[in-house]
Amino acid sequence: MVGMPKLDRIDINILAQLQGNSRISNVELADAVGLSPSPCLARVKRLERSGYISSFNATLNMAKLVDHMTVFTEVTLDDHKRNDFIKFEAEIRRYEALQECHLVSGGYDYLLKFLIPSISAYQEMMEGILERNIGVEKYFSYVVIKTIIQREHVPLKFLLGSE
Repeated sequence: MVGMPKLDRIDINILAQLQGNSRISNVELADAVGLSPSPCLARVKRLERSGYISSFNATLNMAKLVDHMTVFTEVTLDDHKRNDFIKFEAEIRRYEALQECHLVSGGYDYLLKFLIPSISAYQEMMEGILERNIGVEKYFSYVVIKTIIQREHVPLKFLLGSE
């Protein structure tokens, strides 16, 4: 975070408030963090310019919109040269069903999260990935039966030790 301003208690509180409700009005936000509206808006704009706020999004109720499944996939690459990782990462970005891709330590290389309409669609997609010859040695799939907890925010105050 070179060149980024240091966050104070009010900045952290602003970020936490926006995380909980990004549609909050500036007047309500200012009241919640103990500022007047003008300085509050200036802080929000500074946090955006500094990259602390990357976007404002709507969280959709997917179950209400469409039948779908979540599948986590462990991927192990054939080889572990730098170019193998670069090639895999560049190619896997093309798949719209891919929600998350993490390079991890441990028994495999990547953990992927897919949102798909069906198991057959997932299998077809995985066969296509294997046919693209992007270095996948093997993969294991884990179909989510039931989501117990899905938090839409990060525990900002906890991570920053300001709780």
